[in-house]
Amino acid sequence: MELSISSRLLNTSSAAAATALLKSKPRVHHRHTSIPLLPLKHPFSPLTFKQMSNNSQSTLSCSSLPQNNTPPAPSSPSTTSGRIGEVKRVTKETNVWVKINLDGTGVANSSTSIPFLDHMLDQLASHGLFDVHVKATGDIHIDDHHTNEDVSLALGTALLQSLGDRKGINRFGDFSAPLDEALIHVSLDLSGRPYLSYDLNIPTARVGTYDTQVIPHSSYSSGTTISVLSTTEETCQWGFIVLYSFLKRLVEHFFQSLVNTSGMTLHIRQLAGKNSHHIIEATFKAFARALRQATEYDPRRLGTIPRFGSLLF
Repeated sequence: MELSISSRLLNTSSAAAATALLKSKPRVHHRHTSIPLLPLKHPFSPLTFKQMSNNSQSTLSCSSLPQNNTPPAPSSPSTTSGRIGEVKRVTKETNVWVKINLDGTGVANSSTSIPFLDHMLDQLASHGLFDVHVKATGDIHIDDHHTNEDVSLALGTALLQSLGDRKGINRFGDFSAPLDEALIHVSLDLSGRPYLSYDLNIPTARVGTYDTQVIPHSSYSSGTTISVLSTTEETCQWGFIVLYSFLKRLVEHFFQSLVNTSGMTLHIRQLAGKNSHHIIEATFKAFARALRQATEYDPRRLGTIPRFGSLLF
């Protein structure tokens, strides 16, 4: 671009004035002007410029900017590695190891030397979609009580461990499970306050080799006929039985031990049922489903702990 002189100035009588004006306003050729660049303290590589270009595009894109003043809702806590609890419990009578993953896929691997208990732990894993691993040895040559109790105590402790701070969970679970003629309702609250309300009427003292009840303390000779809860009679196959001075059902004791160490409030109700196997299995299935509901995340809680005021729960 060149600066031109207006026609008014060219028509003046003084050529010298025109010449002086031209000298005072030199012609400027921008295409020949070079601007020196300052040296860069940190030279950029071609990759750096490419990254800057990509970042600039994403930064200036209007579609990528928030369209309102509401902050995005935080996602649920990461469950990539899963919420896992692992406990080893060793007593004079038993040696128990339990591992549970609340964010599993239903993997069950239990070996307690009590087949029916293994079967019930498989129901817990399958219907709760928990990964449950249990290894236990105990004095089952006497009875199932110690192994049943210590497996449950360890399982409750592992559950408590896996729950962590409980942020974002539903906390409550409620489910009714049918199994043929049996119908069991389970309602629970992961409140941190242990309480069990139990109402099952199991008609027989054993299912397979699993004691459903603990027989009152006494000693019996082999072949003696004994009555349990006045609902059934069995023939004692042991030379002696040394148990407790009070009647205690092992199914109830399993859940009482679980409640005590996990800190949950648990209500179990039998709505129908005559077959002992069906009643117990429906109970574990309903419990598994209710526990799954309670431990899953509520996206509307935004990672907060479900509690009231300053109380824990």
